[in-house]
Amino acid sequence: MDVVEIVPTFEQYAFTFGGVAPFRRITPGTALRLWSDDAFCGVLRSTKDLASEKVDLRFVNPQTGPFYVEGAEPGDTLALHFVAMEPARDWGASAAIPFFGGLTSTDRVATLQDPLPDTTWIYELDRARNTVTFAAQHSDLSVELPVEPMLGTVGVAPPGGEVRSSLVPERFGGNMDTPQMRPGTTCFLGVNVEGALFSIGDGHYRQGEGEACGTAVEGAMTTTLIVELIKGRAPAWPRLEDDAHWMTVGSSRPLEDAWRIGQVELVRWFGELYGLHPMDAYQLLSQITEAPIANVVDANYSAVLKARKSLLPAASAYGGLHAELRQRAATL
Repeated sequence: MDVVEIVPTFEQYAFTFGGVAPFRRITPGTALRLWSDDAFCGVLRSTKDLASEKVDLRFVNPQTGPFYVEGAEPGDTLALHFVAMEPARDWGASAAIPFFGGLTSTDRVATLQDPLPDTTWIYELDRARNTVTFAAQHSDLSVELPVEPMLGTVGVAPPGGEVRSSLVPERFGGNMDTPQMRPGTTCFLGVNVEGALFSIGDGHYRQGEGEACGTAVEGAMTTTLIVELIKGRAPAWPRLEDDAHWMTVGSSRPLEDAWRIGQVELVRWFGELYGLHPMDAYQLLSQITEAPIANVVDANYSAVLKARKSLLPAASAYGGLHAELRQRAATL
């Protein structure tokens, strides 16, 4: 299988989902190897670089795309299988940005507190050891952490002609910031517009669940993925499948509404997978679901609902497409 390699220039990035002309047209079955810049567009390179001075909030989370998928129509399902994610720089950056994050006053959680201090941390990458190093700024501690690459943003154009910032997670996907969006995962998204117009970006070399301060170890990423199209059967919200779990993602505020969305979508999916009545799916999932928080910092919060496949009879989603894509990925 051939792989199409793309390294966009700054002028070719999208900073919204929707409202952007297609970067390229592709056919279902295409394998892509895409370079994407970090959330800050690479401007935080040392601990002396501060977000308030260097980061233009109009240009954060640059997206590689959007890609027009031939034959995709509203109501179809786009499947993106992530084969590999490789750090594209030897460092990543994280920052505490004034009035942004989970434990500070923000525009939506307003208090009379002063902002937390504008601070940047640089994580050096050791490719041989596959680690990034946390170096404390105000204390004396250095810790090597394993690289666990993921994408913060994966999405399609929203419905109704909407244009949404690449900082927003919603039913079209977007800035979900879940560590589950990693190699070996297949993401299923409902198509809202002709061509789907999907894009990816916001590479993280690692991130804790919740992304508490508002930023992960943000880094440029080279992502290899396979694109497929399923006619019809569009999910209402993003669905994820890996070898071990069925997963759904809900995004809203407050956080419990994000959880509710994900739980309802998993109930619906179990109706499709196992032929379960909604009340039976509700009962079963009440006993087996895990609910990692994806983020509590974006315009909407995101929660992931997971069900372990090992607890359940074998089932097949979308004709077993995930397993097929895993096999295809092994040939790249």
